[in-house]
Amino acid sequence: MTLSRLTRVRALEALEQAVKQFRTREELYPLRVPGTPLDFDQLMERALGDEAAALAAADLRSRTLLHLEWADDSAWDLWVIVLPSGLKVYVDSGGDETRLLASGGKNLGDESDRLLLERLADSGGADFGIEMAGGVPTRVRSSLTDRAFLVEVFVDLFEGTAVEPDLQAALGSGDAADVANGRDFQTDVERWLGQVMR
Repeated sequence: MTLSRLTRVRALEALEQAVKQFRTREELYPLRVPGTPLDFDQLMERALGDEAAALAAADLRSRTLLHLEWADDSAWDLWVIVLPSGLKVYVDSGGDETRLLASGGKNLGDESDRLLLERLADSGGADFGIEMAGGVPTRVRSSLTDRAFLVEVFVDLFEGTAVEPDLQAALGSGDAADVANGRDFQTDVERWLGQVMR
């Protein structure tokens, strides 16, 4: 079923109203966040009523910032909706959940995208009210082309978590000799990303 123009306009207006309630926090500026992630489907049901059934979140997607897949066929996406005002709404989806995490970037180009990914990695998702979980992704896609930046994001996201030894084991680089020789985890992440990124 094709999404009607009117339904799309009403959905974007509902998003514009929702993000006006988001607040700035010093460590996230200029991004703004809700008190807790907002459920996309609930927001659309309140705004559109019965028409919400015709709307899939992907109908409003402008681009995918980050897509992760795992061996068990599960996936997680971090993506962007660009509102008519130019404001970006950052959304995550995985399983049956789609949530609004933050807004920002009206005049910042891709700097707000990079800031979002940095804060997401540094906080393990906590700055946005989510928890990053799962093992080592087997496929990665991103609209950002700066590979060195993405390596830093994944180093920050994985280092010191249960994913780090799993990633090293998958690469065959997590043995005691590598650790004793001061093997750099960044090198492992670079190798891993080279294998899984499409």
